[in-house]
Amino acid sequence: MGVAAADYPLRPVAIPDVRVPRGFWASRLDANRKVTVWHDFKMCEETHRIDNFAVAGGLKPGRFVGIYFNDSDVYKVIEGASYVLATNPDPKLDRYLDDLIAKIAAAQEDDGYLYTARRIGGPVRGIGPERWSRLRNNHELYNVGHLYEAAVAHFQATGKRTLLNVALKNADLICRVFGPKGRHDVPGHQEIEIGLVKLYRVTGDEKYLRQAKFFLDQRGRADGRSLYGENLQDHLPVIDQTEAVGHAVRACYMYAAMTDIAALTGDEAYRRAVDRLWHNVVGKKLYLTGGVGASRRGEAF
Repeated sequence: MGVAAADYPLRPVAIPDVRVPRGFWASRLDANRKVTVWHDFKMCEETHRIDNFAVAGGLKPGRFVGIYFNDSDVYKVIEGASYVLATNPDPKLDRYLDDLIAKIAAAQEDDGYLYTARRIGGPVRGIGPERWSRLRNNHELYNVGHLYEAAVAHFQATGKRTLLNVALKNADLICRVFGPKGRHDVPGHQEIEIGLVKLYRVTGDEKYLRQAKFFLDQRGRADGRSLYGENLQDHLPVIDQTEAVGHAVRACYMYAAMTDIAALTGDEAYRRAVDRLWHNVVGKKLYLTGGVGASRRGEAF
């Protein structure tokens, strides 16, 4: 029997089926389409985030510029731009994405690995001496989680598989490297789990759903590795966690992925854990503004 057994009782309306023709949100969405998306890409260009892909792919000379999680920012903007395309066809934006995706594809290694800081080489602080050697802090798996989300959004908006093929090639590598018969490490910064679930939804291939659950199941379990501790939600198995603790971005990504697993697999232990964590956040850690996870210590509970 496959791992997928159910789904959410309510389904989201597809983005192309939503129209906001007037009012406050119409003007905000219009500003996003005309100004914000293009400004974001301009910033990615000016800070060499996009150049890193071109250099990694051998399309131009250069060195890595920035910090090791900069790849993820490009993926995030692609995801947002794809949502714009889904509701507002724009040939200029479509062509821009095609060109950018070609750079990303060029930066990918033959086995699917994609991390421009390592592909370019040179002294980049924090990435570790070899693949997967510093997962606690280097965002190696976090980055590609955002790649997966961007790829699914782009495919659903355009029908093009160019970025989706890059994402699947990378995800297949992850599934070969990590798992019950492979490495038992988990990402220091959760996010890939959400992306893997989205790849499962768009392909129907349950190995991506299993991989997402594997990464969650391994948290809090000292199974041939050192635990990352409470700040990275790696102090207890996720199904035993009762309080929102630590880095809030990591935590909320993890809770979202846990909710997906509970809904899609029908796993009661996950459902109970998500309910406990929800009540802890909403009942004890929610600000009057609706925000969570901001304190004088940083973006943390």
